[in-house]
Amino acid sequence: MTKVVSLINVFALLSLLAVGGGTAVLPEMKHDTVVSHHWVTAQQFAEIYSLGQLAPGPNMTCVILVGYEVAGFAGLLAVLFAFFFPACLLCYFVSQMWDAAAGSPWRDAVQRGMAPIVIGLMLAGCYALGKTASFNPARGWEFNLITVGIGTAVAVILSVTRINPALTILGGGLAGYLLLG
Repeated sequence: MTKVVSLINVFALLSLLAVGGGTAVLPEMKHDTVVSHHWVTAQQFAEIYSLGQLAPGPNMTCVILVGYEVAGFAGLLAVLFAFFFPACLLCYFVSQMWDAAAGSPWRDAVQRGMAPIVIGLMLAGCYALGKTASFNPARGWEFNLITVGIGTAVAVILSVTRINPALTILGGGLAGYLLLG
């Protein structure tokens, strides 16, 4: 029961901090789940996030896998509720205030100020996850060169084309299997 309460505490707070989406809280989520509570390893965290990107629907549904890993089905339900319900409530109440402030100069100022903050949070999340997924000091430089190469190739492909990201994930997985397997 203590594990379920801890899961709720961690993921409810992350839910309220996820301004800009779940990617914005990835560094904190990784720290909490890997370093603070040792619920999953850094490699498991990267794999869970990768599965979330591949699965249809909201990509942050992957957090339920952390709950399942820690406390089984009860953990899965606890994380599902804790990560999504507080954010839903916050969005509802903020949207009411946002609509009531239509035409206010502070609303435009807040909106312009939030955009770079959200982008910074998302970049920090990408860096934290990319570092874990692409660089492993326990492996040789060849391994790390290949993983960084695969990550860079996916980033370039997604930046210059309109290809479905799921295809790049599958292609990256295939390349990893062939080159590292």
